[in-house]
Amino acid sequence: MTRLARRLGTKDAVAIGLGSMIGAGVFAAFAPAARAVLPAGTGWALLGALALAALVAYANATSSAQLAAQYPVAGGTYVYGRERLGEWWGYLAGWGFVVGKTASCAAMALTFAAYAAPPGWERPVAAVAVVALASVNYRGVTRTARLTRWIVALVLLVLATWTAVVWSGAAAPSLGTGVVTPTDGGWAVAYGVLQAAGLLFFAFAGYARIATMGEEVRDPRRTIPRAVLLALGGAVVVYTVVALTLLGSLGLDGIAGTTAPLAAAVDGSPWAGIVVRVGAAAASLGALLALVAGIGRTSLAMAREGDLPRWLSAVHPRFGVPHRAEVALAVVVVALVLTVDLRGAIGFSSVGVLLYYAVANASAWTQTAEHRLYPRVLQGFGLVACLVLVVTLPVGAVLTGAGVFAVGVLVRWVRQRRSRTGSTS
Repeated sequence: MTRLARRLGTKDAVAIGLGSMIGAGVFAAFAPAARAVLPAGTGWALLGALALAALVAYANATSSAQLAAQYPVAGGTYVYGRERLGEWWGYLAGWGFVVGKTASCAAMALTFAAYAAPPGWERPVAAVAVVALASVNYRGVTRTARLTRWIVALVLLVLATWTAVVWSGAAAPSLGTGVVTPTDGGWAVAYGVLQAAGLLFFAFAGYARIATMGEEVRDPRRTIPRAVLLALGGAVVVYTVVALTLLGSLGLDGIAGTTAPLAAAVDGSPWAGIVVRVGAAAASLGALLALVAGIGRTSLAMAREGDLPRWLSAVHPRFGVPHRAEVALAVVVVALVLTVDLRGAIGFSSVGVLLYYAVANASAWTQTAEHRLYPRVLQGFGLVACLVLVVTLPVGAVLTGAGVFAVGVLVRWVRQRRSRTGSTS
């Protein structure tokens, strides 16, 4: 079986992880999260939701890193679930990841076009962006990592400029004022914080990209754990600064009342608004680039086992990438961006990602002492937290996610039935 080439070092892996996390989520996730915690009537609730999302992400990251060190092959939790829990668990994780993240690819492409394209040209520009980044991925993983580094640097520069502009004209943070009146009942507040944490988790989910690319990392037992935790730590710092800056300038109700809170925070400065648009466009491209790479590797792993068509398992003899899987993904995403508006896919994506990590935590729980890098209590907490956050997400997102997984179960059941029928005929 053809393997992918190990060309990524720690810096490359960290860049890919940061490019996945510090993407469009930082520009899009805070508004729906703020609306979820409005019953609390205080900015501290949003910070609490961010802290909870970060804690769950940390638990999931340690599980992913520990598993990737033992199974340094492409596919991420699809592989870990198959190896530790059984074929069906791995399949469900892989199915949720591929379908959910394919929708996220379309959402990121449309988000980029919303910031970068002239009115009326959003869909064609989004399609061109998908083709361009798929072409970069096709040419090899080192080119993907190199472009991701430049995009991450640009986004961090934009966020630093934005923060300086806001604080130069903003009052000190007032986290408990300038918001709506709290409602009675602690359960509504707690539920809102949990739902906001689930939505904010969407912005942390990118470290999975490092694990799914485990077959291309040099010295994976050392590199993957370091890269995962470094990327996650960097993202937590950036998101905390952004959250504090938004609360200090807009307040909780101001964040909840707009679809573009970072742009709203610099509404009085036209040039700063342009900077935000450039940053959001670049962040969307960075997230899209990393998503294409991650989905391609998971699709490769599923194709190797027959859970997707086996012709997708081919690896390019020169560039060492799953070229058929990436071309097929690009075709599907282009079709989506030309026909469907998926910019509201945050909730649905969160369902798939949280269940993906629930399987990862359950898989890590079963690892033996010789492969254990972190305390088992972290995996137990991560598993329970993922399931809790899933059921507190918006009802529409949960129902859509349940439907997608039901379709996945049906697809595999039909394929297995046909396979058994063919073998006995």
